Amino acid sequence: MACSRTFRSLMAATFFMLAASAAAAQTPAPATRPTPAPDRCLALSQAPASEPRVMKAAVRLAQSTFATGNLQPAEARLTYIGHSTFLIESAKGVTIATDYNDIFRAPLTPDVVTMNLAHETHHSYVPQPGIKHILRGWNPAGGAAIHDLSHEDVRVRNIPTNIRSWASGDDSSGRFGNSIFIFELAGLCVAHLGHLHHTLTVQHLAQIGQMDVVLVPVDGSYTLDVPGMIEVLKALKAPLIVPMHYFSRFTLERFLAEARNEFEVIESPVPTTILSRANLPGRQRVLVLPGG
Repeated sequence: MACSRTFRSLMAATFFMLAASAAAAQTPAPATRPTPAPDRCLALSQAPASEPRVMKAAVRLAQSTFATGNLQPAEARLTYIGHSTFLIESAKGVTIATDYNDIFRAPLTPDVVTMNLAHETHHSYVPQPGIKHILRGWNPAGGAAIHDLSHEDVRVRNIPTNIRSWASGDDSSGRFGNSIFIFELAGLCVAHLGHLHHTLTVQHLAQIGQMDVVLVPVDGSYTLDVPGMIEVLKALKAPLIVPMHYFSRFTLERFLAEARNEFEVIESPVPTTILSRANLPGRQRVLVLPGG
């Protein structure tokens, strides 16, 4: 009798084990979230200081003012349109206009535009209908605007900053009214500082990461003053610095006089240059593209 009870117990245990195994086989495994792609610009900022980042010191200038196409996968084209507007082109033909507005416009309809709030020369009320992505550097509903867009071979993200309020009284419209836009393309990290009004905090620098190219307003009055902007550029450590928002030769020279104490300065006869990691300078350099 004892043997019979033992046999029945073993059979029951075996049955429950088989049933549990069958149920487990029918239960779907929990979904695994895809691992996000690493942010190259942020990863570079954490690289050892001794790690070489550049190979050559030459700058390749484009031969025409508004060339299109004919870029290698590791190249991007940068053209200064004027004020704070640049045209950035990728190897896959993506076109981006920075601080897109109704006065300074590229001779084409860009795929992506970025804007900032400070003045009407930094945003548009009537953007062209063919634009695929309009990224405003401020949030009309309040708070900070947050963008992280991937389009073909380009990624665009932003870091909100503040601007001075131009309205009378206690107007909060200046808070988060500007964005530093980061463009990742051709293995490069390019920052457009917009209408920056203040130096950058440690948190800003961590969010920005290690830049290869910085597009910087240098008027020294409407935006951050010249000593403050030099401080920002030294903190960002980008090998290539391209001035913008300088109105006249006088304001440009005021910036360059200070910049020459810290960086190499060269001036281009044409407003277009080809960007690649291979032609980044070995030390911080200011490249002036005509336009103002």
